[in-house]
Amino acid sequence: MPSAYIWPAIVAVVDEPWQPTIVYPARGIAELWQQAAPPADALVRLLGRTRALLLARLDQPASTGTLAALHGLSPSGTSEHLIAMRDTGLITGTRHGHGHGHEIRYARTRLGTELSRGGGGGRGSF
Repeated sequence: MPSAYIWPAIVAVVDEPWQPTIVYPARGIAELWQQAAPPADALVRLLGRTRALLLARLDQPASTGTLAALHGLSPSGTSEHLIAMRDTGLITGTRHGHGHGHEIRYARTRLGTELSRGGGGGRGSF
């Protein structure tokens, strides 16, 4: 079970009445209480503030609902931004789960990663 409170240890819980559990540091724990870096001004001018923020946040795959909550946006508005970025090749979406409990998790493509890092290297670098 991932935990934000035991870093950097790994703990085995074997005491009754609890079910045996291995607890390990959650991924990304070092950034848990840090403010996300704002996207570069050039990226904001290219994509608009909201899309630039969403693209910058996708250093780890995330769902529409997660991204909407993190940025105080509506899920439907967030979905429109994500679909536009997916359709232009900046991000991809992967379906997780099945039935009514499924979600799509979005992640940056190579192009999206280069843009979010201010990458450029000049013409033809993509």
